[in-house]
Amino acid sequence: MTTQATATPAQGETEPQPRSVRVVLLALMIAMLLAMLDNMIIGTAMPTIVGELGGLEHLSWVVTAYTLATAASTPLWGKFGDMFGRKGVFLTSIVIFLIGSALSGMAQDMGQLIGFRAVQGLGAGGLMVGVMAIIGDLIPPRERGKYQGMMAGVMALAMIGGPLVGGTITDHWGWRWSFYINLPLGVVALAMVTTVLHLPKKQRATGTRIDFLGAGLLTLGITAIVLVTTWGGTEYAWGSATIVGLAVGGALALAAFLWVETRASDPIMPLHIFRSRNFTLMSLIGFITGFVMFGAVLYLPIFQQSVQGASATNSGLLLLPMLLSMMVVSLVVGRVTTSTGKYKVFPIAGGALMTVGLFLLSTMDTDTSRLVSGVYMAVLGAGMGFLMQITMLVAQNSVEMKDMGVASSSTTLFRTLGSSFGVAIMGALFTHRVQDAMSASGGSGLTERTAQLDAASLAKLPEALREAYQHAVATGTHGAFLVAAAVSVLGLALAFFVKEVALRGAGPAAAPKTAGDDDTAKVAEKV
Repeated sequence: MTTQATATPAQGETEPQPRSVRVVLLALMIAMLLAMLDNMIIGTAMPTIVGELGGLEHLSWVVTAYTLATAASTPLWGKFGDMFGRKGVFLTSIVIFLIGSALSGMAQDMGQLIGFRAVQGLGAGGLMVGVMAIIGDLIPPRERGKYQGMMAGVMALAMIGGPLVGGTITDHWGWRWSFYINLPLGVVALAMVTTVLHLPKKQRATGTRIDFLGAGLLTLGITAIVLVTTWGGTEYAWGSATIVGLAVGGALALAAFLWVETRASDPIMPLHIFRSRNFTLMSLIGFITGFVMFGAVLYLPIFQQSVQGASATNSGLLLLPMLLSMMVVSLVVGRVTTSTGKYKVFPIAGGALMTVGLFLLSTMDTDTSRLVSGVYMAVLGAGMGFLMQITMLVAQNSVEMKDMGVASSSTTLFRTLGSSFGVAIMGALFTHRVQDAMSASGGSGLTERTAQLDAASLAKLPEALREAYQHAVATGTHGAFLVAAAVSVLGLALAFFVKEVALRGAGPAAAPKTAGDDDTAKVAEKV
């Protein structure tokens, strides 16, 4: 049975009274855009970066360092926000991200770029958590859905526009501006947050100590997991000593972390938040959503480029049907949640549509048209739209206000880990099936080192070999999306166990409010 805490401020705190919630939300959206847009922009600039700096053998670390630092720092940022105050911690994360961006733009070799990308990722972890936690502080859950829907729109915008913006910047200004472009946006966000955002000041309890041991063990565990999913099947074989050692070490670190957290006076991730059935379910559903979403974003363009002959230059536009439907549905869900206060139907509908969409995508073959694949992607996008923000909303509604930061960071972490597992598992299956199909057709040499060829490279191949490769990619896509559909079924099953707990705060049909709810509702009315 879930106990529902009210949004009453803690002793010694006052309710936040921002001059303009709209301005704060704009600043938060800019901050989220910084974190989401960065990897999308850098992807298109990587060939130019390698051409100038060299170090092709270390190319994967440019992305891995950023992802690793983001995942490992996410729980720490959430906890520090709860302990020391959300505003100061959020501003610190923006500054670190901007320092990392400036240094990355000035990098003189690949080693420097990898190190500076890690600094950038460290700040990015705080950006994502800070945005969600500040919304949780400012807006009562009943009103929160429509604003988190806007955040889903920002995410879709980043995925669509990132590759196009990255290509344009690289072609006209040079790859260093792929990093420098963050600076003016970040300065604007800093100025707006500093002058307009007013949150209650946190007072640390006397004698409270930072859980350094727990933080270290959690960081080790997350690092090992991300490296296993990143390196497995690519840098090292899945059964290699390196991957097995990382997997065992990561499991031991996480086991030790759980033991330490049960004894820490102020744990970095309080395990009591997982006693809430809704919070645990939303964390798991978020993991599955991340698994599906990032796997689809990676492998759908490969199918459309290799089988359907689309240009890699417009790879972001290839995902338009999925991302637009995700954005529209997420906005509608947010509005409906605000007006009705009901939400249980959305995870169920999302899980069902996501499963159907993935199954439809698994049926694509060499004869599937772009129109048909676009319809399938729209179904998948609608399913993700039902889930993207509702998971965070329900998770935040399931904890006390004092745990808002760790709740936001934990949910974000589960989604991040889900994306790592999704890319790794779908990627391993995709590559294996492509290479098996090519071996059966006598073209194994074509995919000796990679399972991906762009449209221009395919056009130069003999017709028989090209058709064999396209068939192999379709076979690999079938397997990858079929596995994703099976994982999505688990998310659908979990959604049926979500308990409809009344959302705190204002609403047309809201229940009688507490004094704390009245104060919070006044903040929302300023929007």
